[in-house]
Amino acid sequence: MGLDMRPMGKPKPGFEKRFDEIFQMIQKDRIPVPTFFEKLMGKKLPTRDELLKEWFDNTIKTYETIRAPQVGRDAEADDWVKAKYAESNKSVSEQEFMQGHAGFYVIELAKETDGVPVYVSFNQDENVFRGQILNDCVGLIGKDLVDEAWETKLAADTLDYGKRLMKVADEIASQNNLVFLKDQRLPPNEGSGIEQQLHIVYSLAKWLIFYGKNGHGYEADF
Repeated sequence: MGLDMRPMGKPKPGFEKRFDEIFQMIQKDRIPVPTFFEKLMGKKLPTRDELLKEWFDNTIKTYETIRAPQVGRDAEADDWVKAKYAESNKSVSEQEFMQGHAGFYVIELAKETDGVPVYVSFNQDENVFRGQILNDCVGLIGKDLVDEAWETKLAADTLDYGKRLMKVADEIASQNNLVFLKDQRLPPNEGSGIEQQLHIVYSLAKWLIFYGKNGHGYEADF
């Protein structure tokens, strides 16, 4: 399967402390259990599923941060679905087709492209970074920086990781006259292996910095 780096939602205003608390409980598998006296008093503590529901109910989706239009809310998203319907076999009516896509975020129309990577998994949303490809860059940036991608992080650590990757990428680019890759969205079609690898590092660094500075961490899924 390999590594996919999935951006996480961020806490709604006022939920920041509880957001971190639940994250730590789930991440470290430390779900509180009632003590003997709490059981005696009939006190009920939230289950893992209840904690997850509370967490998701109080988060802002990454799709909002990348400003992806939503079907049923934004005209451009509605037009996108209608175009998809025109290409379909029309086994249902257009109205049913639209209803089936209600609330869908069209990531390919997102305005914040730093949050929508070129290196994406085929089995995930378009804003999920295919972290497995970073293994190709061990010889360029070192094993420690590569291995760190396999660690789920909250926003502050996500931003820090992105800045450290960016610093290394800038140093390598400067030494090899490859600074132009920093602003090049698509991978180089030709060139040395270092160009391909550096473009991956730059792309991930920008992705991490975008989400980290906007309050989002990421889940390392592998």
